[in-house]
Amino acid sequence: MTKSAKPSPNRRRFLKGSLTVAAAAAMGAPSLAKAQSGPITMRWQSTWPAKDIFHEFANDFAKKVNDMTGGDLKIEVLPAGAVVPAFGLLEAVSKGTLDGGHGVMVYHYGKQTALALWGSGPGYAMDANMLLAWHKYGGGKELLNKLYASIGANVVSFPYGPMPTQPLGWFKKPVTKVNDLKGLKYRTVGISIDVFTGMGAAVNALPGGEIVSAMDRGLLDAAEFNNASSDRVLGFPDVSKVCMLQSYHQNAEQFEITFNKTRFDSLPAQMKVIIESAVEAASSDMSWKAVDRYSQDYIEMQTKDKVRFFKTPDAILKRQLEIYDEVVAKKSAENPLFKEILQSQIAFARRATQWEQDTVVNRKMAFDHYFGPKGVAKKA
Repeated sequence: MTKSAKPSPNRRRFLKGSLTVAAAAAMGAPSLAKAQSGPITMRWQSTWPAKDIFHEFANDFAKKVNDMTGGDLKIEVLPAGAVVPAFGLLEAVSKGTLDGGHGVMVYHYGKQTALALWGSGPGYAMDANMLLAWHKYGGGKELLNKLYASIGANVVSFPYGPMPTQPLGWFKKPVTKVNDLKGLKYRTVGISIDVFTGMGAAVNALPGGEIVSAMDRGLLDAAEFNNASSDRVLGFPDVSKVCMLQSYHQNAEQFEITFNKTRFDSLPAQMKVIIESAVEAASSDMSWKAVDRYSQDYIEMQTKDKVRFFKTPDAILKRQLEIYDEVVAKKSAENPLFKEILQSQIAFARRATQWEQDTVVNRKMAFDHYFGPKGVAKKA
C-alpha cells in the first residue's frame, strides 16, 4: 500500500475489529461456552421413533444449533422411549431428567387441556402457519408461558414447524357418513379425543410408535397419525389400504421444542439468541422439506403400496366443527385459562382469516388448468 492509499474510515474500523477479534482469540478469550472448559452438552429426547421423519426434524434443529454455535453447544437427540415414554417428555424436561425435547403440545393434554389449543382442532379457519403468527404476534407466547406456569412446568417452549392439514386417518373401508364412525376403536390425541368420542368412536390415545402394531392386533379399527411420510415409514400401508384425507381435528398443528428452564436460563445470552434464530430457521426448513417428502411418499403409497385415498365427506367435516364447538364451550366453562386462550385465538383468527379469504387466490383453478384432465402442463 502506498502512502497516498490510506484505508477508508470504514475499512479502518473493519480492520480494527478484525484485529481485536484475532487478538482476543490469540490470548485465549472465552467462547460462548466460557462458563466451562469445553462445549455445553445437552441430552434430549423426541417423542418420535428413530425412523420417523419427525425425529429427523428434531435432529435437523439440533444440527442447526450445533453448527450456529460453532460447536459451543452440542445437542444430542434420542428417539422416543430412550429415556422416557413419549407422553412423559414434558415431565422429564421439567424435572431436568432431560435437558430438552422435541414433540407436540397435544401430548401434554392430560396435564392441562388448554395445551391442545396449539394445534388440536380447526384453528378457527387458520392454518398452522397462521396459528404460529398468533403465537408470536397475537399474544399466544405470553399465554403459553402463563399456562406452563399454572401447572408448575419448569420449561422454555418454542412452538415451530407448521404442519399441513392431517388426514382423518386409516380405515378398513372408506368412510361415507357420520354414522360410520360410531363404535370404531379409533386412535387420536388431545381435544380430538373428545371430538371423536362425541361422534361415537371408542377412542384410544397412543403415541406414534405404537399405533400400527395396535391396528395389526385388532386393538384398533382405525387411526390417524399425521402425514404421508410418517404414516408410510411407520407401516400404515401394511395394515390398511384406505386413507381418508382432510379433517378438522388437527388442521393447524405445529411441533414444540422445549428446554429445561433452569438449564436454558444458565446459557450465555448470545447462545439464547442463536437458539431462537435456529428455531425460526428450522421452522422454515421443516416446512419446505415436508412439501418435498410428503408429496413423494403420497405418490409412492398409491403406485407402490396400492393405497387408495378418499376425501372425507363434507357431512363429517361439518359434524367435527359442531362437536368441537360443544367441547370447547364445556372446557371454557371449566377452565378460565382455556377460555382466555380461546378468546385470544378467535380475535386474531377473525381478522387474519378475513384478510386471507379476501386476498389469497384459490389455487384450485390454477391446478385444474395445469394438471386437470385437460391440463396444459400435461402437454409439456
